[in-house]
Amino acid sequence: MAGGHAPRVAVHVLRQLFEEGNLKVADQYIRTDYIQHNPMAPDGRDAIKNFIRDWTAQFPDHVYNVKRVIAQGDLVMVHSHPIYTPGTRGSSVVDIFRFDRKGLIAEHWDVVQDVPATTVNGNDMFGAVSRPRTNQPGPRWITPFSQKVATAYFDTLLVDKNPDAVRYLTPEYYQHNPAIPNGSAGLREQFTNFFQQFPNLIVERKRVIAQGDLVAIHAHYRLNPEDRGQAVVDIFRVGKRGKILEHWDSVQDVPSPPPLNDNTMF
Repeated sequence: MAGGHAPRVAVHVLRQLFEEGNLKVADQYIRTDYIQHNPMAPDGRDAIKNFIRDWTAQFPDHVYNVKRVIAQGDLVMVHSHPIYTPGTRGSSVVDIFRFDRKGLIAEHWDVVQDVPATTVNGNDMFGAVSRPRTNQPGPRWITPFSQKVATAYFDTLLVDKNPDAVRYLTPEYYQHNPAIPNGSAGLREQFTNFFQQFPNLIVERKRVIAQGDLVAIHAHYRLNPEDRGQAVVDIFRVGKRGKILEHWDSVQDVPSPPPLNDNTMF
């Protein structure tokens, strides 16, 4: 299960592979039959090692910059700001790992989004604005409460397409999506217009990972049934009074070229 050492293992593997090019950690912590959902990589531990050899040769100064980690059950989510080349803006990346009962990484999903030059809300894509200003999850005993609030908001808003879901948000609602302003006041109208514009929107919630006051929801967003859509991870911070204080996300278009594995991004 993913409790205990799994979050530390996930971060250690990412840093050792991408920053150090240390392939021994793959042999130590990744199953040989590793299941890959990144469309640009084949299944298997050997494929990861080959990928890392090419990656570290191309980006020798890559820094992974892990920002927050949450774990629940056999899943670990790592939200990071990798800088591939010094001086560039880098990417917002969410990695999700599934661990087997022996503590080995058995499966991996990710969502990768380029960090833009500007944001409409003045917040970067990674920091914490709501108090306490920490990237660490709150105490574990509030996990069920946080998960219930965040999934209710998500399902009411995006699955049921009901703009009244904004009742789950605090007035100040701090936003880290670079295209959306802070605050909940204008969101009801924005969502109403969006649902009118895309009446065939389909949002499928795939997996939820919650720890303390942080809840990550991995989903497939499509504007219509024919749309390949986007892989999205939304991360919510839930306050003590049952209102969502803060939101981060990473968004990636599902690519059109044939993937290098048969697993889909979900």
